[in-house]
Formats: sequence, structure tokens, C-alpha cells
Amino acid sequence: MLGQLELIAESEYNNAGDLLGIDPMNVNGELLGALKAMNPIARQKVINAIAKNPAPSKGSRAEMEKHFRELQPHIKEELTKGNLRLADTLIYSIKAVNSKTVKIFETQTDKEIGLTNISNAKLPKNMSMLVSGIILLVGTAAGATKDDSMATNFGKIEAFPAIANGEFSLKANKKTIVPEIGNYVFKTENNHLLTLGYFKLANPRLIQDDVQIEMTIELGTVTGIPANTYVYAALHGTATIP
Repeated sequence: MLGQLELIAESEYNNAGDLLGIDPMNVNGELLGALKAMNPIARQKVINAIAKNPAPSKGSRAEMEKHFRELQPHIKEELTKGNLRLADTLIYSIKAVNSKTVKIFETQTDKEIGLTNISNAKLPKNMSMLVSGIILLVGTAAGATKDDSMATNFGKIEAFPAIANGEFSLKANKKTIVPEIGNYVFKTENNHLLTLGYFKLANPRLIQDDVQIEMTIELGTVTGIPANTYVYAALHGTATIP
């Protein structure tokens, strides 16, 4: 416990106590004993860290810190040691719209620049991600080759009514993060406070490493969707990285 407290005293995070499962409202004998064994300066640093920094974090990082208790034990330990840190991230995938059902992340797909930045529809080992928002853009490629899909000029979904009037859902490890809701939430062309096609989650959720991510777009019709049309979907948030 003493060694852990010394690490947490130097932590850059608010809610640092959550990484060790320490509740400042329920101080036990082991914690008190460890605090007494420390020199006064180190003890005060630990108390400040456990009591949370009065200067709050912002944005997705602040949301991630609120979910520290949900992180897997090995990730909590590596964050505490400084072997992992928090970073802004965007997990993306590009898929063809050639049917009424579009599966954004697929288990047989490998990481490839310009198509997706994860393999097998899973986050890599030691990477947990707090999904703060989702981006959906659509574009029509010049042709049907892989290079054509990579060179697609993506833009607003408002230009593709059949897609804008569809639905999407997001799951991780079979647990629902976003239930089936209309793609209307990605119609942000007239909202200049948001990135184009960005849907901010009011209830951010954590995706753990090495679990299957499922994002599915369902369309009522493909009428009016040109051949070689692709969607760009991305999960935006904060993740743990080396």
C-alpha cells in the first residue's frame, strides 16, 4: 500500500484514488497506517491526490477520469505506474454502402491505413477507450477499387437522404453503448459548434481492450445512393496508450 500511495502522489490525474480503489469517504486502517508511515510532505501530496485536484480536467479526459473505477485491474496498475497514459484518440473504419445493413467493424478486417486503424474489431491489449462521441460521414468514390475507397471525399450525410433517414447502434462485448437511434443525430451541417457529422454522447461509455466492437448502420432503402458510396464512421474519445 505504501508504494502505491507514493506512486499516486505523483499522479497527473484527478480521481487518482479511483485507480487504487481508494474511497476518501471510507478510509480504512490499512490506508491510515500507510499514511502515518510517510513523511509529512509526501503524506500531504497523497491526501491532495486522493481528495482530487481542485483544478478539474476538461472534455473527454474529464469523462475518462470519472470512469477510472471501471477500468480493468491491469490497466489501472499500468496507469498508476506511468507505463500507460491518457491520449485523445479516434477509432475509424470505412465501409461500402452496398446493402441495407452496413457493419462498420468486422472481425475479419485487419488494420490498414486509409480503411481502419484497428484489427479484428477490437482495441489492442492495454488500450481502453472512453467513447465521448461518434462521427458519421458519407461520400461517393470515383471507382470501385480499394484505392478509390481510400480516396473518397467524405462529407455531410444530409446529401444522402436514404442514409440520413436510417439508424445505427453501437455495442461492445455484446453490451449496448448506443441503442438503435436515427442517423438524424449526425446532421450537423447547420450547427457550427460541432464538427461535421459529430454526435456527442450525453452518456459516454467505456470500451475495454480485446472485446468485440459492433457498430451497425441499418437503412430502410438504398434508393438514391450512388454506386461506390462509402461511410466513414469513427469513435472519438480518450484512450490508454503506452
